[in-house]
Amino acid sequence: MPIPEDVTGDEIDKDVRQELQSLPKTLAEDVAKNLVMVARLIDEDPEGAYGYSKVALRLASRVAAVREAGGFAAYATQRYSEALAEFRAARRMSGGVELWPVMADCERGLGRPEKALDMAGAPEVNKLDKAGQVEMRLVAAGARRDLGQLDAAIVTLQSPELAAGSVQPWTARLRYAYADALLAAGREGEAREWFAKALEADRDGSTDASDRLAEMDGVDFVDALDEDEDEVVTEPETESGETVVEQATEAEAEEAEDSVEGQVGRDED
Repeated sequence: MPIPEDVTGDEIDKDVRQELQSLPKTLAEDVAKNLVMVARLIDEDPEGAYGYSKVALRLASRVAAVREAGGFAAYATQRYSEALAEFRAARRMSGGVELWPVMADCERGLGRPEKALDMAGAPEVNKLDKAGQVEMRLVAAGARRDLGQLDAAIVTLQSPELAAGSVQPWTARLRYAYADALLAAGREGEAREWFAKALEADRDGSTDASDRLAEMDGVDFVDALDEDEDEVVTEPETESGETVVEQATEAEAEEAEDSVEGQVGRDED
């Protein structure tokens, strides 16, 4: 797959670059460039990111960072079985637990919420950092909802991180998930309050809390311009060269003037 000229491979994280040092220099550069493209495209063009990840995997499948990138690209395109396999491989190579929450979410994607809940109670969760533990809580709540256990999902999300006044990278998503669970349970008043709190914490637009609030408030947004409209529509002209609207406006103005003059005349009498 083509690599844009502005991509050098130096853009990758230093830890990933260190992993690639086990490869021959030219090969490491090629892998790095493909990993940069995965990171660049994964949000806007996940299929494109997936394509670059397959190239990187073909070149260096024994590098943990490459397997991890392949997992995230597959995950972004909802290839959950493939993603889970790549995440498991990356975890075996690195020995870390950072991928545990997304692995559990892959189980959800494969229709196995019970397995995701089992993973949420596993010892590996205690080894996660705060961000990872919050992510695991989000996955567990999602699994509860998959099983139709709405009240349990709400309780799962109730945590010190949810109640904290300070804004952390996970705050907006946690509040949003809580609001969405409340709404699903029919608790609209509380849901609106938490969507507002999610919006307040959403500094990078990671949620659509503003849209959800507008929807709850019955606000409709109408585009001022139609991007599909290529031509400007003009009013038809009469024989005098005036448009119908202009002619009508002049007639209305004359009528209004006559009305005012008549009213003044009556006032003088």
